[in-house]
Amino acid sequence: MRFTTILAASTAIVALSGGFAQAQTVTTDDAATVDDVIVTARKREERLQDVPIAVTAVSGETLEREQINVIKDVAALTPGLNISSDAVGRAFMSIRGVGTTLIDTVQPGVGIFIDGIYQPNTSYLNNPVVDVERIEVLKGPQGTLFGNNTLGGAINVITRSPTDEFSGRATASYAGPDNYQTYAGSISGPIIEGSLRGRLAASYHTQDGFSKNLLVGGDARPMETEAVNGTLVWEVPQAQRTEISLNGYFNRVTGSQTAYASPSGPTDYVDDVPLNFNSIAQYDYFGFSTKLVTDLDAKTTMTIIAAYDDKEGKATGDGDFGPVPIIEITDGRNARETYTGEVRFDTAWNDRFSTLIGAFANRSDDKNTVNQSIDVGILALGLPAGLVVVPQTTIQTSELQSQAIYANAFYDLTDSIEVSAGIRFDHQEVSVSGTAGTYKADEWQPRFTIRKSWNPNHSTYASISRGFRGGGANAPGAPNEFYQGDSVWTYEIGDKFTNDSRTLTLNSAIYYNDYSHYIGQNALTPALIAVNLNTGDVEAYGAEVEGIWSPNSMFQLRGGITYNHARITDDSEFEAVIGNGLASDRILFQPDWNGFVTASITYPVGPGELRTDITASYKGERVGSSLSPTFAPTLEGYTVVNANVAYEWDNYTVALFATNLLDEDYYDSYLDQSLLSAFGFPAAAVHNLGITGDERRIGVRLAARF
Repeated sequence: MRFTTILAASTAIVALSGGFAQAQTVTTDDAATVDDVIVTARKREERLQDVPIAVTAVSGETLEREQINVIKDVAALTPGLNISSDAVGRAFMSIRGVGTTLIDTVQPGVGIFIDGIYQPNTSYLNNPVVDVERIEVLKGPQGTLFGNNTLGGAINVITRSPTDEFSGRATASYAGPDNYQTYAGSISGPIIEGSLRGRLAASYHTQDGFSKNLLVGGDARPMETEAVNGTLVWEVPQAQRTEISLNGYFNRVTGSQTAYASPSGPTDYVDDVPLNFNSIAQYDYFGFSTKLVTDLDAKTTMTIIAAYDDKEGKATGDGDFGPVPIIEITDGRNARETYTGEVRFDTAWNDRFSTLIGAFANRSDDKNTVNQSIDVGILALGLPAGLVVVPQTTIQTSELQSQAIYANAFYDLTDSIEVSAGIRFDHQEVSVSGTAGTYKADEWQPRFTIRKSWNPNHSTYASISRGFRGGGANAPGAPNEFYQGDSVWTYEIGDKFTNDSRTLTLNSAIYYNDYSHYIGQNALTPALIAVNLNTGDVEAYGAEVEGIWSPNSMFQLRGGITYNHARITDDSEFEAVIGNGLASDRILFQPDWNGFVTASITYPVGPGELRTDITASYKGERVGSSLSPTFAPTLEGYTVVNANVAYEWDNYTVALFATNLLDEDYYDSYLDQSLLSAFGFPAAAVHNLGITGDERRIGVRLAARF
């Protein structure tokens, strides 16, 4: 209801903007036009309107205005993308209900890429946004170009490239009431004129959050990020174009790790937590990559990429999520090393026919060490706290290897019809310590697309594609030693339209997903061993629309909405392992509706412009997590409103902003009491678990460019 009200208010703003235009005697020459957006959705630069894929592209300027500081928050501006999180070390993610990832030991079902380089874990969604040019969200299976684990789609973060001229930018933000601060800056320019250029960027962000620990004091859900990255690009002087780039980065993310409150139900919004220890984790990410792009001849460009990433995490905290001191995590450690390599050849055989072929390899080595103390006296004997405390150490290592070859062909049947087809073969192996044998998979991922161009600004496409995500192995003692990968066949029809005056862009799509062996809700054994497993089959279908309207030079309306009906149609695979089916046919945390609308007014004032942006992001009703076979909690839908009023002149910006302006209550994550009941905890320690979203912030932002 609130989202509908805000949409109506935005329509009223449209009417007002028409009045402004009339008062200012705006002529057709004053009408704004929708700018072309260049994306790399098919690993080559193309206009977004020419790409026969549903893509949302969010610019770096929009990220800054909306106070988006970590990658996962781009979901608020991306219809169909659903992300929530309960810890800095993981996130729950899906696109159009496909690729759901709930546990960080499961491979992501939506691919995460930074400058085209694969990131193997959802924890990277909590990485800071540093000097980003844009974030592209590709919807539907992207296996033929981006590989396995992209059955739901892909998120590609593109950072700014070094420039030939010296330039820089700096920004600072402060907001209350939780000491919200962001500082960022970058410099770019030539090092050797005409040959070598570089870019260096850094950022720092901190916030106290809105949750206090009622038992031991302190902030229960703070966040701090530190980041620095640098890029060098060398253009080798020779007859054929050759470019070598080197990128290095360091990110540190510190924040809460499953600091759950104890609500009485899913509509009881509780911020503060009763924990015996503040649950805090720190993750360090260090890595570098190199890329060679060279024209082998007049027809073929070769690209070679090699990358290394090192992730080191540590955590301490309350393992029982409550005031009864049963489990203390004294020292949790996670270490992951990832090596990635890719080579591809992009060949234009003639004006109508081109190909893109390549090979890919990836390896990740992972080690998890958990040192914890368990009060067996409370848990098993009913004794007072502290009498029988048993230390416990678990160590688990895993290795993931994948290799792939792929080929794509693009052919213009006529001047207005393009046909493209692709195929990718993936081989994957996963081994886990303590488990006999190795999980292996060999999968084909095809894609076929036909695109009809009605004119340079209007096209329609239809596509059929298959996506695949790898499975894995469970810890010793699980009822299923291995679980298989899941896959989806997606059928999609889309339309991309820009009017002749270029004041309106409207992109739409309808789709159907036939989803097999869905990896979703995990479970627990009586011995409290976490079990990853397949659920069964899912059917998902829906429609989405995104658009931009700029009727005059002062007003712009941008928005999008997705209806996605995703339902589990067969949970027999889950029942075969656990002994009972699921309580709901809904996919966890997945709404049927989500969308956003942004109304912007820019008005000339003195030497500059006064710009006002109001954004409303909506996420519909969804179900929370439960281990009960008969009950699933329902979470209310919610709308978050952000506002930004900025004065921009020359290269400077001064802005007032508000996030969650209406101070909406909602849960980002919720698990009912069946989880702690399954642990065998005494009645006093069994309760629901919830993590609320951030409350209202109001602040100021300063920015400068040179």
